[in-house]
Amino acid sequence: MEHSGLLALLVLLGCSGSICAVVQWKELNEAQAYLKQYGYLNESTDPQDPSYLEEVIEALSIFQRVNDLPPSGELDEATLAVMRQPRCGLEDPFNKKQPRYRLMGRWRKKSLTYRIYNYTPDMKKAQVKTAIRDAFKYWSDMTDLTFREVEYGRGDIRISFHKRDGYCASPFDGRGNVLAHAEAPESGMVHFDEDEFWTEGTYHGSNLRIVAAHEIGHALGLAHSQFRSALMAPVYTGYRSNFKLHFDDVQGIQALYGKRTTGTASSPTTSDGVFPTEESSSGTESVPDPCTATLDGIMLGPWRKTFAFSGNYMWTISDLGHNPPLRINRLWKELPGNLDAAVHSPRTDKTYFLKGQATKVPHWHQCIVLSKCAVFASTLGSKVWRYSGFVLDYGYPKKVHRISPSIDAAFYLEKNKRLIFIKGSNFWQWDELKYNTLTPRPLSTLFTGVPSSPDAAFTWTNGKVYFFKGDDYWRVNDLLRVDRGYPLSKEERWMGC
Repeated sequence: MEHSGLLALLVLLGCSGSICAVVQWKELNEAQAYLKQYGYLNESTDPQDPSYLEEVIEALSIFQRVNDLPPSGELDEATLAVMRQPRCGLEDPFNKKQPRYRLMGRWRKKSLTYRIYNYTPDMKKAQVKTAIRDAFKYWSDMTDLTFREVEYGRGDIRISFHKRDGYCASPFDGRGNVLAHAEAPESGMVHFDEDEFWTEGTYHGSNLRIVAAHEIGHALGLAHSQFRSALMAPVYTGYRSNFKLHFDDVQGIQALYGKRTTGTASSPTTSDGVFPTEESSSGTESVPDPCTATLDGIMLGPWRKTFAFSGNYMWTISDLGHNPPLRINRLWKELPGNLDAAVHSPRTDKTYFLKGQATKVPHWHQCIVLSKCAVFASTLGSKVWRYSGFVLDYGYPKKVHRISPSIDAAFYLEKNKRLIFIKGSNFWQWDELKYNTLTPRPLSTLFTGVPSSPDAAFTWTNGKVYFFKGDDYWRVNDLLRVDRGYPLSKEERWMGC
């Protein structure tokens, strides 16, 4: 690219003043090379083409979305840091229209063999065999696939270690960067970079079991996942002692080979950012449709995932739309459904759930005949459940005394580091770290243009506050005013319906 083109691109990416001191020319070239190598940017696009700048920004935005970064389209330190992390050598052909998981092909049989052709000197031979066997087990636990190691002859899946040499058509790049690569069915090729330091059971080096499970996923037909915490995500996130498959990994492999029908598979858990899958709903209970359901609450919660709640169910939301609903108590075991509000505090890393509780419940005829509905409604109380991750804190739930019962919404306001509770046209703000005098104030004194009695509200990854009511949502800027052009459709823009 010409020097003028680089300058224009830096300006378009928001590089000015002190930012330009960080984003150097070589870093911009590094980012462009990365985006081209891994399929975000068309290799054949002419840098002098006027549309090239827009393509680079769009490519950066997509890369940022799938790596849980604010999709600003700007080249910043956080984006460069992810680009420099160890990863798989296959491309990431992501775009907004593709499903959660992508498929590259499938084997025409479910009984496969594999052969390990050579071994890394970093580990004992028996350790390598165990790590590879355990890597295959992640997939056989979720499907009717079976895997058998062979010592001689040609295995269906062929595993080997080699350095940066002419061993294969895709040479490795030395320590760091690309860890391994594989080919889609029915090639069976799986290669590991011998320049890496391969380990098991430690946070040092590169974990052979987890990396092997990823590459075997490719060899079975899975492409890269757009979920950062999935096994099939392109960037290696390190060793985890209790590693389990992400629900996206499970849905992808079962789309290829069906569900496991023999024996009992170990199901995914909530450990290390992995969600369980919903097996079946009990009785005749209706599972809410994320496209049409009224929200009880929404929050940017643990692992910086966006959680939406309705009735007894919750689901996560990404830039690709919503995921299947899951019963709330599959993640937060003691938590009831039909919540009033949910809020996660990044200040203390605590999650709060509020729900109105009736302190005295009338018989139905008392409410009608004695006209006591309003009286009983005024006696409602609320409880709060506080969690550290997905573990209920000691002493909870507790009664809520100093704010209105059955609030409409709650969220964390980054601007003053307070939790905000809304009921009707009033709000309360609470500092978690000191005693507060909780006094109701008009909502209009804090925000301009937001609706009263919202269904839900939360602060998202971009730092902006969003209010939801019915199918409408409003975005509030740094001045605490609703941005122009709002409200917009929650169903279309948040749920991806």
